[in-house]
Amino acid sequence: MGKRNSQRKNTAMLDNDDDSSSSVSSSSTSRTDHVSVSVSGNEEVHFDQDALLDQALDALDEKRDSTRERALSVIIGAFSSKMQHQFVDKKFATLLHQCLALIKKGSKKASAKEIALTSHAIGLLSLTVGCSDNAREIFEESVRPLDEFLTSKSDLTKIPSLLECLAIITFVGGNGLEETERSMDILWRVIHPRLGSNVVAVKPSAPLITAVVSAWSFLVSTMSDLKLNSKNWQNSISYLSSLLDKEDRPVRIAAGEALVVIFEIGITEKFSADSKGASDMTQEEINRQESYTHLQGLKAKVINQVKNLSVEAGGKGSAKKDLNNQRNLFRDIVDFFEYGYSPEISMKIGGDSLQTSSWSQMIQLNFLKHFLGGGFVKHMQVGFLLAFFIISVVNLTFFICPSSSLVNQENEFLQEVFNFTPKRRYLNNNEHRMSSGEKRMFKSPNSVQNKARTQLLNKQRLLSEGRNLGHYAANMVDD
Repeated sequence: MGKRNSQRKNTAMLDNDDDSSSSVSSSSTSRTDHVSVSVSGNEEVHFDQDALLDQALDALDEKRDSTRERALSVIIGAFSSKMQHQFVDKKFATLLHQCLALIKKGSKKASAKEIALTSHAIGLLSLTVGCSDNAREIFEESVRPLDEFLTSKSDLTKIPSLLECLAIITFVGGNGLEETERSMDILWRVIHPRLGSNVVAVKPSAPLITAVVSAWSFLVSTMSDLKLNSKNWQNSISYLSSLLDKEDRPVRIAAGEALVVIFEIGITEKFSADSKGASDMTQEEINRQESYTHLQGLKAKVINQVKNLSVEAGGKGSAKKDLNNQRNLFRDIVDFFEYGYSPEISMKIGGDSLQTSSWSQMIQLNFLKHFLGGGFVKHMQVGFLLAFFIISVVNLTFFICPSSSLVNQENEFLQEVFNFTPKRRYLNNNEHRMSSGEKRMFKSPNSVQNKARTQLLNKQRLLSEGRNLGHYAANMVDD
């Protein structure tokens, strides 16, 4: 009975949200950032974010799709805007297995929207826990259901979000080259299925190809070593080369990025390292020499294609912005092939700059920015959540004070990925320098602290006036 009442409460709480709250956006955080302050009755200050997350987690059991979708949106908004370490410490296993349950039943029952939200929540959970045993658990528990879902292809509209999820959990929780290649193979089979008696080849759409290639190249960018399976790499490069001739511009761009990162990590050099060119080569060395020659031929073809795309004229109905983006990208790729150039990106984050100097870093940055949206900057910045408490001095006199306990809000895992060290907001080891947001909260006339103090002073004045009035009335009676 208690659980049923709790579920009704969760449903009411979530159904009161407007429809805009169900979008997968890091900007939908107004509810989750709410600070509730009370200065009457039992004086208390509290953050309702944890309570809201608890209710959203409980609501994932609800039967109504719309309720579950709103609950997932609340979770995504909270995890995008802040590092939810405290919530994860308490509810990690529950959240993971609730999401996996939705994925497992989603091939037939869940909507594409719910699958997209669930996949996003799993990816955010992985980025929150970083390199840890929890990340390993997410990877190990999620790979199989994601593989089964992607293989079934029951609804192609559900697939793109699953691709991103698989790439993210492998990036964070995958252990070594073998597991990365396993996930890459799962991604590749979405557009290149292993045909059998029960498998019907379906031509993938351009958006699906773009999503697969983007997630696949994101994982390639993490590989510091390569297995020398020349046939697989030759097939991959040949297919990506064919995509450069497609009419869809996003497909071309995704294929170009995948190709440049393959050559950046040194695929041709791997096969040329032990080439002797001598008559006494072993069969293995002969095979490697042949692979190297074939890869050099593919590389020459790719270079010719990217040169053409770097100067492509705009056709009828061609969007100028998209065309310029394509030209700029492929000009950079041409420079890479001819001069070894890699684009350098500098991104402002607060008062610091995040910088990349390789194609691999650029692809990782773009993929993670796309996945986190506006939450990327919030994860990278140094931030501290100031906890609140109330001190009772005498009677009804209360002060709202910032606690000396600070909860770290930065994503150390992502900072390590990009070798990014933000400036610390400390004047010394024990003194916290307030951010502009914290100054508004505590120092401005409209701050929580000043408003609460004003209300308390008003209450004291009314009580004092009441006591004075009673004293005056008593004196009148005595007279």
